[in-house]
Amino acid sequence: MSTVLETEEHKALRAAVAALGKRYGRAYSLALARKGEHPQELWDEAGKLGYLGVNLPEEYGGGGGGMAELSIVLEELGAAGSPLLMMVVSPAICGTVIARFGTEAQKRKWLPGLSDGSLSMSFGITEPDAGSNSHRITTTARRDGDGWILSGRKVFISGVDISDATLIVGRTEDARSGSLKPCLFIVPRDAPGFERTAIDMELHAAEKQFELVLDDVRLPADALVGGGASRSSGTESGGEDAGLLQLFAGLNPERIMGAAFAIGMGRYALERAVDYAKTRTVWKGAPIGSHQAIAHPLAQAHIELELARLMMQKAAKLYDDGDDTGAGEAANMAKYAAAEACVKAVDQAVHTLGGNGLTREYGLASLVTAARVARIAPVSREMILNYVSHQSLGLPKSY
Repeated sequence: MSTVLETEEHKALRAAVAALGKRYGRAYSLALARKGEHPQELWDEAGKLGYLGVNLPEEYGGGGGGMAELSIVLEELGAAGSPLLMMVVSPAICGTVIARFGTEAQKRKWLPGLSDGSLSMSFGITEPDAGSNSHRITTTARRDGDGWILSGRKVFISGVDISDATLIVGRTEDARSGSLKPCLFIVPRDAPGFERTAIDMELHAAEKQFELVLDDVRLPADALVGGGASRSSGTESGGEDAGLLQLFAGLNPERIMGAAFAIGMGRYALERAVDYAKTRTVWKGAPIGSHQAIAHPLAQAHIELELARLMMQKAAKLYDDGDDTGAGEAANMAKYAAAEACVKAVDQAVHTLGGNGLTREYGLASLVTAARVARIAPVSREMILNYVSHQSLGLPKSY
């Protein structure tokens, strides 16, 4: 695919990650997904090569880049058939939030491990009765001496069993108004009262989904991202009054990486279909790819994936430049465009192969459901349309 808008460094990164992904490939990922096992070998190698922490600060072991570089890594692994879903939450969301808002102690404790892959962190925001409405989050934290007690439930939280901690979105009471405000807490995997139950998913994936119960989980003061009291440093802030800013600073990378995941998946499916269409012959010895009924839908899928990538690159650039407002719009648009393009590419790929598209040999059938997830998670297409209609177009809300 064209990389005319990328620097030479970005092109080199793309080529290197693509080579890594091809050494593992789709068969490797599928085998682990069927067994419900995390691709630890690939994760470890990507970490040692510096790809997992390419967006994190150099002084803490990262590559000193941003979302532009990290999205390249995930896209190319996906295009090779070996995507790493935990990249969306561990270095992208959690690593970014801690790098921007964490205390010096939190940065030194977590960022080197998140950079080299020796540590990982999950992200817990979704709740059973809140869904996409983060204002209805009921997980609450109350002060207990010098620490906190956290109580609540979360659902559809990825990779908790393999993560060293989970970044939990909770709410604390504002002493001035009595209203609840969001705060982010780092909860260790083995914290007493922190329980997880695997959700029985029909979709086979390496990363399991969990329901979490936080039953009066006692946390030290330094579990709160940014520390206990409000503080400011330059343009960033931490403490109890910065939770909303921290949350949205983490959600923009989540959407950018969701787009990268979907684009990589769509590229993988499209490449399989194009290879098949070039060699499969049925009528008069001509390959089926010579027929416009096959060629044109594949060309459309390619165009839409390229357009989605352009929006993803714009979102990454805005975010890396510190334009959180502009990045919010672009990241949502990128995620929407990428998910739609991915679903179309996968569907057309399976259709191009016909019955072969449903066989295990070609590894496309499982992408049908995986691509559909891209339209739901981490935010549904309808919520993105709400965002654009309200924030971009200024239309009134219906809720």
